[in-house]
Amino acid sequence: MKIVVLDGATLNPGDLAWDALAEQGEMTVFERTPPELVVERIGDAEAVFTNKTPVTREHIAACPRVRFIGVLATGYNVVDIRAARDKGIDVCNIPTYGTMSVAQFATALLLELCHHAGRHSEHARAGHWAQCVDFCYWLNPLTELDGKTLGLIGFGRIGQAFARVAQALGMNILVHDKLVNKSLESATLKYATLDELYAHADVISLHCPLFDDNKGMIDKESIARMKPGVMLINTSRGPLINEQDLADALASGRVAGAAVDVLSSEPPSADNPLLAAPNCIVTPHIAWASIEARRRLMRIAVENLISFKKGTPQNVVN
Repeated sequence: MKIVVLDGATLNPGDLAWDALAEQGEMTVFERTPPELVVERIGDAEAVFTNKTPVTREHIAACPRVRFIGVLATGYNVVDIRAARDKGIDVCNIPTYGTMSVAQFATALLLELCHHAGRHSEHARAGHWAQCVDFCYWLNPLTELDGKTLGLIGFGRIGQAFARVAQALGMNILVHDKLVNKSLESATLKYATLDELYAHADVISLHCPLFDDNKGMIDKESIARMKPGVMLINTSRGPLINEQDLADALASGRVAGAAVDVLSSEPPSADNPLLAAPNCIVTPHIAWASIEARRRLMRIAVENLISFKKGTPQNVVN
């Protein structure tokens, strides 16, 4: 079997090995593939792996030997799954590799919003503490989380893992999700409507997939329904937020702080409003990228291909 990896650099910039995948056939790994080279690089391969390189209906039509497309991520919108289904191609994703890494990163963003440890460290290392007349100082308000309310929009594996951490910090949890599992409720965790969540949450964190009906759900109208001084976290999908509306709310102080690991376009344009917004932490889509999570991703990607070859495909999304 010929195997092509279109954009291996994100998953494996050099600290992992492709050996287990190479054992499954004749493998070629490209670090990155521009759109105009997708068809040429797939060629007569039967198995194609992609992370963020789009595989379109036109690519699929031009590469008739492809029988398997492995997405090196959970989200699979980079592949035209209808076109793949029409051609009898299995598209398999990797749904559970990064649960704890993303939950841990969301926690890091939450704590950074509360304590601004990075900014204070940079300030002290620049010499300002040495010049201070007092034994301490702070540049931003410092926030204690005990007793405050965290609102989670989306309550799948990552949302549930983040909730457990937040509960350990003494927070109460409000959850909004299309699927309600009352058995998960407790004295410190309750399901709520969006309006209830907006009205009572001190911090709101997004953990939902992106669909047409929730694109831009965080906008000036929803922000107006939120508690004044709310903090926002997004480790899910950038287009869930209307970025200009959030930047305006940060500038006015209506939103006290935001931390986003994802943006509407990645990499972002230089004029993305959140890059210059006050009290906004922007990280370059790295919540998923711990080495432990990437090792799991690699292992599951190989397992997906092995299962396909055995005639029992797993994690099929189409």
